[in-house]
Amino acid sequence: MDKSKILRLIDANINRAREGLRVVEDIMRFCYDDKRISSKLKSLRHLLSKSFDSEFLLEYRDSGDDVGRVPSYDRASKKATLKGVILANILRAQESSRVLEELAKMAGKDSSKFKSIRFKLYDLQKTVFKKIK
Repeated sequence: MDKSKILRLIDANINRAREGLRVVEDIMRFCYDDKRISSKLKSLRHLLSKSFDSEFLLEYRDSGDDVGRVPSYDRASKKATLKGVILANILRAQESSRVLEELAKMAGKDSSKFKSIRFKLYDLQKTVFKKIK
């Protein structure tokens, strides 16, 4: 497969994971006043940001031609609560970390940091949901 396609996919998943983490981070910070959890999420978000050169990846971004840009179903009903928003976004970050874990190998990068991020997110999901009961 063309390496530029792999780099485009990496760019999309780094962005997706970072966005998901930021949503949960801000909710934990501003709605639950939880500095510990929001700091952990922020650290993971920064770790993702540093994992690839974002300026380099920008060259491969093609959002305008993304065939999946407009979802074919309505997700809004699932996210009608704060808990739903948190769940959707933490799952988004977990799934993107898994994709990055697989693709890092193809891009000649160490995939173990993405696996580590994914498992930290599994633990954080449990911690967050205990907090927001």
